[in-house]
Amino acid sequence: MITSLSIENFALIEKLNIDFSDGFSIITGETGAGKSILLGALGLVLGKRADLTSLKNKDEKCIVEANFSIRKYDLKSFFEANDLDYEDETIIRREILPSGKSRAFVNDSPVNLQQLQDLSFYLIDVHSQHQTLELSEEDFQFKIVDAIANNKELLSEFQFFLKQYRVAKSVLESKRNEFSNILKEKDYNDFLYRELETANLKSGEQEELEQTYQSLSNVEFIKENLEKLLMISNEDEFGILKNLKEFKALLQKNSSFSSEFLSLFERTNSIVIEFDDIVKELNRESELVYNDPEKLEQINQKLQSIYNLQKKHNVLTVEELLEIQSELENKVVSVATLEREIEKLENDIKDFETQLDAIAVKISRSRREAIPNLTEKLIAILNQLGMPNVQFKIEIQPSSTYQNNGKDNLQFLFSANKGTDFGLLKKVASGGEMSRIMLAVKSILTNYSKLPTIIFDEIDTGVSGEIANKMGEIMKEMSKTMQVFAITHLPQIAAKGSLHYKVFKTVFEDTTISELKLLTNDERIIEIAEMLSGKDISDSAVNHAKALLN
Repeated sequence: MITSLSIENFALIEKLNIDFSDGFSIITGETGAGKSILLGALGLVLGKRADLTSLKNKDEKCIVEANFSIRKYDLKSFFEANDLDYEDETIIRREILPSGKSRAFVNDSPVNLQQLQDLSFYLIDVHSQHQTLELSEEDFQFKIVDAIANNKELLSEFQFFLKQYRVAKSVLESKRNEFSNILKEKDYNDFLYRELETANLKSGEQEELEQTYQSLSNVEFIKENLEKLLMISNEDEFGILKNLKEFKALLQKNSSFSSEFLSLFERTNSIVIEFDDIVKELNRESELVYNDPEKLEQINQKLQSIYNLQKKHNVLTVEELLEIQSELENKVVSVATLEREIEKLENDIKDFETQLDAIAVKISRSRREAIPNLTEKLIAILNQLGMPNVQFKIEIQPSSTYQNNGKDNLQFLFSANKGTDFGLLKKVASGGEMSRIMLAVKSILTNYSKLPTIIFDEIDTGVSGEIANKMGEIMKEMSKTMQVFAITHLPQIAAKGSLHYKVFKTVFEDTTISELKLLTNDERIIEIAEMLSGKDISDSAVNHAKALLN
């Protein structure tokens, strides 16, 4: 439950610190006094979005801090899942900076708004007039029925399999689209792949083939040059090799006279050895060079095949052609692979459907069993609230599709008076009736949930007199198991609270400020008397207020 609230620099609130206790607390105040501002500030610590318009002084930051006592509510697992420090007395703080940036903290650990919203789900239910409209929505109606049916674990199990089922369906659709596209191109891809496979391409072979082709195309020229080189090298009288050897022999005779001659001789000897080796290589090359028209034609055909494939696939290298060949091979192979994957997905989906159908049957059965109990409780409470002839017909019909909460469709049919036909709640219930029905629902749900705190924001809209008195009694009864706040304009409800807070405005140095204070017993009598008779409080109004409080 919420134990205290601190607000600084928010809307009309300059600085406010207020403590709360368990039980039934009342908040009253004139229209425009700042009750909605109070809820707005609380909304910040519960994860609502904020902007600079929230700041009273635009040059200073706004801080809203709320303390919650959560020891009894099994929230340790939530804190662990969100990597937060758990404290029995948890503090949530929200700051809005003058720059417009917002920061949030839980026990001094920074959190994002989504985490705040998720945590607030376990802390406070703020029931506004807008939420009464949710009563006519199927999702909210399912939540009511499922709470009574104790379907929490079944719904969790159903949603676990539903998530996997939807993922599998999405993947299956994607695979089928991929398979369809591959089939359209299959024959052409097969042809391209076979063409590349037949070419028997090898990385690096194009350069080697082009070099060999150049050699074979110029055999005569190469042979002629080789013969001239060998003749110049090996001629008996004037050959290079013979002259080099004579040069070396003469230099050797001088090598013993100085180290310089010795060095020159050694260098010349190296040249002779190297040149002799070159001549031998030229001899070997000369023997290998011969006309081979057949090989030349084979290489020409291979190169033309490579050039044609490169032009066809708009690439420049054999390596790129090999990449394309690999991609085409994968496409050819992927047809069979995709068929297997699609078959497996289809089987998985059938298994998920079997599991989902079985759980959905259990959910539906428990709902049907819970509906009479829910109807009976609703009617009993609404009879107290001035609806003696109210009737409900809550109908469940099977759905052909999987929904987030099972395979049911739900109709919440309602009749307020004898002799009138049942109709959809949203169509036939008045505003006052909707308020009373919602209070009855919340009253019933307190026995099925561990929610620490509920705040009713003018749930008494459209009612008065004895009905208001009964609504106050119901909220007081709810406060035995949870912390209950009621923001109200009705004295009958205000008198039922164990604590009474008043929101009011004051003017200080030409500035309007909203404040909240806990009323003493005497102040409370005056406040309720004023609610009964207006600013001019009569003795009878005071006596009536005392009577209501007693």
